[in-house]
Amino acid sequence: MATTPPIDPYITKPKVYLVGRQLVADEEVARFLEDEGLAFTTDAGAAAEVLTEIAGRTCYMSFGKGRKSNREYMENILSSKHGSVLEHAVWCLLITGVSRALTHELVRHRAGFGYSQLSQRYVDESEARYVVPPLYQENPELRQKWQQTIEWIRKTYAELAEVTTQYVQQKHPEMAPRDRRKWARQAARSILPNATETKIFVTGNSRAWRHFLELRGSPHADTEIRLLAIEVCRVFKKEAPNIFQDIELVDEPDGMPSVRVVHSKV
Repeated sequence: MATTPPIDPYITKPKVYLVGRQLVADEEVARFLEDEGLAFTTDAGAAAEVLTEIAGRTCYMSFGKGRKSNREYMENILSSKHGSVLEHAVWCLLITGVSRALTHELVRHRAGFGYSQLSQRYVDESEARYVVPPLYQENPELRQKWQQTIEWIRKTYAELAEVTTQYVQQKHPEMAPRDRRKWARQAARSILPNATETKIFVTGNSRAWRHFLELRGSPHADTEIRLLAIEVCRVFKKEAPNIFQDIELVDEPDGMPSVRVVHSKV
């Protein structure tokens, strides 16, 4: 009988899952065009690109006029910095394999984003995984010292959570077991390090995602969040190549790619 291999408690790179994308209500678009006496077709491959083009053309009622391809239309939007149009394209990403240190930076991106993150109050972190900082991944001696510290914290957290649960039970015997566990975990989590792995569900529009990529994909960004920006960039270059046509990954002297944006701050 096959056995499942043990899960490595140490993580070295993030994972990005594109779990939500938009759909076009074709019948409603057709009804609008008929009511206005307009004709419109597009070669856009992604619904988000179709909706962005419709939004932009609505501003000038330019349906059936001017630029023919969606790529040409998006290039004009980007070069003219008509960024508000990009706010109509929305995706949901589920991100795992990142540290609490990273999400402290990620959630600073407010406009255009929504977040739902794993709760350390409700989730037992006794078997938590930890994200190895990229700098320690390249130095075995430093990684060993770091990992020893993490193992001590892991053991201490489990012990502390257990004795805290017993204390809460003695102090509040009337409390439901679930609430006792929550009280214990919310106290014990105070010793967990920034390296603790977390999972976060992020919804953002394309303007917000572009801003994230420009700031966090820079060589000057924290290395872990830069790795995340690289993965997010790859997802969106495949998902909506016209909206993200001016964004590329380039090799840097430090051996890592960075995100380069032609039309900055759209």
